[in-house]
Amino acid sequence: MLADPLDLDAYKRRLGPYGAWLGLAFVTGGEARAAAREVERLGFGSLWIPESPTGKEVLTLAAHVLDATERLIVGTGIATIWARDPVAAMCGAANLSEASDSRFILGLGVSHGPIVERRGHVYEKPLTAMRNYLDGMDASRYRGPLAERPPVVIAALRPKSLVLARDRTDGSHTYFVPAEHTRLARAVLGPAALLTPEIAVVLDENPDTARATAREYAKTYLALPNYANTLRDLGYSEDDLLDGGSDALIDAVIPWGTAASIAAGAAAHIEAGADHVSIQPIAETTSEKLTQLAAIRAAL
Repeated sequence: MLADPLDLDAYKRRLGPYGAWLGLAFVTGGEARAAAREVERLGFGSLWIPESPTGKEVLTLAAHVLDATERLIVGTGIATIWARDPVAAMCGAANLSEASDSRFILGLGVSHGPIVERRGHVYEKPLTAMRNYLDGMDASRYRGPLAERPPVVIAALRPKSLVLARDRTDGSHTYFVPAEHTRLARAVLGPAALLTPEIAVVLDENPDTARATAREYAKTYLALPNYANTLRDLGYSEDDLLDGGSDALIDAVIPWGTAASIAAGAAAHIEAGADHVSIQPIAETTSEKLTQLAAIRAAL
């Protein structure tokens, strides 16, 4: 892997406590760049962007939003290991970091069986696949200009993955987890690693409609074993996982209500040991998400 030094504590300070998480793989380049500029204007420390097998390739997209901003740190949440070989991932991350004055975080993940199969791969032994991928990065050499290597984090949820994140990377970018998971993840990762959970949120004070929106969103993730098994590990029952999630599960994983109550939900992850929390409003359009991010940012 890239051998140049990294001051992870300084990177944490640059991130600050809160960032934004936006799916920009299906919007125009102009809309993505404008969204990134607005996230920066609002004062968030980061913007995390996901990868989709049917949308824009995430490292290319990161280049666009980095070029559109001046201070914002951009992270991939998550770049799948099945989309590029480890040498390409390392060289791409180094390129983005150098070109943006060290404003890029490479977030890597094993993705999920149905998505991986859509790419033409076989989804077997994901932890071994990630370990082998990191081995490939370690065995590679990058000879381009680089002032400081970019942080590398993985989407580690369960204990063995968190140990791999602790021992082989700079930390973990977690997704669709309650603050209780953040507390357990910090215990495994130790104090030095970077821990950056994402939280989806619903800006709606009506309990019925807010939970209905959250459940519709949660159905996709509760159907994926990686997330469902993580929640089972935390003590949630099979009934909790049915029909988009019980009230208890929804309330723990997806903060909803006023901007102030959502801010409190984000702060709960910080109190549980997160270094940085990225906030993803559940809304139909990028414009709506940005409007909600502005209200939430004012309450943080």
